[in-house]
Amino acid sequence: MADDPLDDFDARDVTVGAATRRVYSKGTGPAVIVIAEMPGISPKVADFARKVAARGLTAVMPSLFGVDGRDPRPENLGNLGSGRNMVGTIVKACISREFTVLATGKTSPVADWLRGLAEQEHERCGGPGVGAVGMCFTGGFALAMATDDRLLAPVLSQPSLPFGIIPSRNRSIDLSDADLARVKSRCAAGLQVMGLRFEGDRLSPGNRFDFLREQLGDAFLAVELPDSAANPDSMLPTPHSVLTEDLVDEPGQPTYDTREQVLDFFEAKLTGGGSP
Repeated sequence: MADDPLDDFDARDVTVGAATRRVYSKGTGPAVIVIAEMPGISPKVADFARKVAARGLTAVMPSLFGVDGRDPRPENLGNLGSGRNMVGTIVKACISREFTVLATGKTSPVADWLRGLAEQEHERCGGPGVGAVGMCFTGGFALAMATDDRLLAPVLSQPSLPFGIIPSRNRSIDLSDADLARVKSRCAAGLQVMGLRFEGDRLSPGNRFDFLREQLGDAFLAVELPDSAANPDSMLPTPHSVLTEDLVDEPGQPTYDTREQVLDFFEAKLTGGGSP
């Protein structure tokens, strides 16, 4: 792949509180907030957003870090350039006050901005509410947004925060106790939460999904794929990115079917179509 100009998306600056960020949108219908994984809005993240738009929804991609549209693969940047791009973006995010990377029991401050974006997009796009998908570093952000009643379809793709320096930290998610209690209350009232991971993924470990099952009960719809289902041509050393880098975009492939399941989930919750 090469860098994606994102020129089929409408780009605008959105202000929530004191922070203004670039936001890319495409499609019509209820909004789905697509929150990019590290190192930013890559061509494969943008392609997933295009699939959302093709389902009669409005894909909304906020730029939180990285270079928008950059292809991070070594084939584009070279091995050294690809590594520098990834590490540099992660380091900047880790020292930013907007992201809670290591602490347990805390919600990243950027979640407030994302909730504000969801409110604006609900008003702009209409429908019963909005959906959201977070990936890797941002996986838990979709759950944090679900404290707002407008969020009807949260998807956590390989949620990786807080980073598991010690095993006990993996039995947690980057959410404050108060926010988790609010999400649990909404799940008891009917909210469903999807979670995606590869079985061998140490960044998004199995005991994090065990924790989510314990906290959310049957409302947590977990999809755990065998590592053998991952794209063998992925730039990643081990299977991790279910919807992007490790996706095999062919009907009948487990990752393809999982992506379609996610799109069905958005469509069912926001338009009444698809399968819940």
